[in-house]
Amino acid sequence: MSALKFLGVSFDLLSSLLIALDLAAAAVFAVTGALVASRKQMDIVAFMWLGVVTGVGGGTVRDLLLGVPVFWVVEATPLIVCVLASIAVYFTAHLIGSRYRLILWLDAVGLALVTVAGTAKGLDAGVGPVVAVVMGVITATVGGIIRDLLGHEPSVILKREIYVTAALMGAVVYSAASGFGLPRLTAAILGGGSAFTMRGLAIALQWSLPTYRARAGRQPEEII
Repeated sequence: MSALKFLGVSFDLLSSLLIALDLAAAAVFAVTGALVASRKQMDIVAFMWLGVVTGVGGGTVRDLLLGVPVFWVVEATPLIVCVLASIAVYFTAHLIGSRYRLILWLDAVGLALVTVAGTAKGLDAGVGPVVAVVMGVITATVGGIIRDLLGHEPSVILKREIYVTAALMGAVVYSAASGFGLPRLTAAILGGGSAFTMRGLAIALQWSLPTYRARAGRQPEEII
């Protein structure tokens, strides 16, 4: 990995990129969690709690599965950012017209960021590309699942909307681009861009994947 030396201190460029992605994603997801709290008319403590668990939930599960130090335990900055973002939403949410629509679009941004961060962290932990892709998808979806469960909102991944598929595409693109030797920043732009584009088009055009339908001639009790 390349490193940059400044004032006698060595900085790993990839590590810095991953930290920045985790931080940005935590902030974005925290805002979506706080917006859900605003829709449920919760108090400021609930805003902060929902913002924090949404912001760091996916990354926490990822790091535990990879057996690496949990990112916000090593450095508490993501927690502080989540709390500050949640407090800001508490005082400004009433200015937002369609909060649910904003949640969807911010969630798409967060999805793109954490998909790349999760996949990259998996690759750097030494797992294979398939497991790294799974890490990217887990990182991108768990925070939203926690948010929807705690906020008593219908989980977006249980709807017909394209969500997990967008994370999967972003993770595969990033992993493939890295495997072909492209610079990590380029791979991150390609992976994150593809995830956001697919999710954004799904929101704007109401795309969905075909759902399972029982075959004709079978009785409901015969379906296992």
